[in-house]
Amino acid sequence: MVYYFTSNVVSPSAFIYVGKDKFENEDLISYGLDEDVCAHVYVRLREGETWDNIEGPLLEDCAQLTKANSIEGNKKDNITIIYTPWSNLKKDGSMATGQVSFHNQKLVRKILVRERENAIVNRLNKTRVEKFPDLRSEKEEAAKKKRNSERKSRDQRMEREKLEKREREQIKWQKAHAYDDMFSDEAMMNSSNQDRGEDFEDDFM
Repeated sequence: MVYYFTSNVVSPSAFIYVGKDKFENEDLISYGLDEDVCAHVYVRLREGETWDNIEGPLLEDCAQLTKANSIEGNKKDNITIIYTPWSNLKKDGSMATGQVSFHNQKLVRKILVRERENAIVNRLNKTRVEKFPDLRSEKEEAAKKKRNSERKSRDQRMEREKLEKREREQIKWQKAHAYDDMFSDEAMMNSSNQDRGEDFEDDFM
């Protein structure tokens, strides 16, 4: 089971989710998406958002939910919550259930939670929805959409480059043949003095 929360402190709203327990969190670790950020709870980044520019109020919502869902952390004040991109989570067979490490410590940020803010936790809990998602299928579908989007962007780029190349070749050809008409037979005949009348010079007097 996965709990989903809606954070309305940002616009458009953001979605935060967390496994019911550490066993459920194992699936979240395995089947997260590239746009997910993990702080024990997960937040799915919105379009144009990156993990290191998440708005402060949304970070606070995530941190408060993390504290509220931690048996030990919920009892203490002044705790530090760490968060990182999902892709930076590192998991191997030697780790306990729900335990993770990181590939790159430089991609880990910290936020201090001085105390539990019941107003925040209660607001988020009112939006909580329980679901039994097929995380593997969701990840495969997301990967498929990403591939299609990348393919579309690649095709558009290639078509644009082809058009630009055609335009460059056309301009090059036009420059190379700019004086072709000037030296055509008809133009040469019109500019020749050979077939003019005897008094053609009078036109200049």
